Amino acid sequence: MEQIKVGVIGIGHLGRLHALLYQEILDAILIGVYDTEQEKSRQLAKEIHIKAFESAQDMFDAVDAVNIVTPTTTHFELARQALQAGKHVFIEKPITATEEEARQLIELSREKNCLVQIGHIERFNSAYKALEDVPLQPVFIEAHRLASFNARGTDVAVILDLMIHDLDLVLHIVQSKPKEIHASGVGVISSTIDIANARILFENGCVANLTASRISAKQMRKMRLFQKDAYISMDFIEGVSEIFYIPQENQTPFHDGTLAVSLGKIEDGETHREIKYNRLQRKNLNPLKKELSSFVQSIQNNKPAMVSAEEGLAALHLADQIIDRIEMHRREMGL
Repeated sequence: MEQIKVGVIGIGHLGRLHALLYQEILDAILIGVYDTEQEKSRQLAKEIHIKAFESAQDMFDAVDAVNIVTPTTTHFELARQALQAGKHVFIEKPITATEEEARQLIELSREKNCLVQIGHIERFNSAYKALEDVPLQPVFIEAHRLASFNARGTDVAVILDLMIHDLDLVLHIVQSKPKEIHASGVGVISSTIDIANARILFENGCVANLTASRISAKQMRKMRLFQKDAYISMDFIEGVSEIFYIPQENQTPFHDGTLAVSLGKIEDGETHREIKYNRLQRKNLNPLKKELSSFVQSIQNNKPAMVSAEEGLAALHLADQIIDRIEMHRREMGL
């Protein structure tokens, strides 16, 4: 199968990782990079023996697909130009700065028959991938995404910077529309919201309680799912999922090739129900490499993106609703 020729636009910390990983993906060939700080492009190009493009348009003429790893405010225009040129596009999250921009990109991608994938990387985390064969039907979800302060990303609220990862995952897991949203948040050391909490009630009855902070003393990226006869905990930093569950008769879910440990039995009259524990992990999985590989393979096989532009828009829409609720709450509090 023919290799996909790829270019990376924006080679800050994350864009550089994109470029380096593409050199390990057999189905892709990294043609070159472009950054408005052209010295960055030249240095990386010299280091890994690729081309440093003088403009994004020059890159479009030489590749099949581009990765846009630039500030959110630039996503729309760069993606629009790439799609107009008939190129497939990978866009780091969030998809765009506004929902209207996202809708325009979706329409253009359909018109040009080009694939758009959004960089919601936790879909490829080994903790989540380990649950691929597990039936997830949560009635309550709790997520904590805490990070120490980093000036990078503070141009947007923490909802768009960090929480949006969990919003995408929750929407993907729950498969239901939000019905009611309550949220609060505050800016502590930046001009935007640095810590936020959102409680979302979905039409199917599931409730999600999400907290995100970029001023935490410790790092945490965890999500817990509570459902009938099971409690599931995902640790995205460790890349591990733990499951406590009560198996139904003649049913052995949650094993994924490993043996479950018995934690004892619950006696309910004549019925004895056993509590089991399993620790699941997909080893040797680099989430970013897996994400980029999926983008290339979707192009090669003419299949939908693993994280579509429509899903990117859904996560952005929910994030915007949460920000609106926070602003409303702050006005009510006189802040």
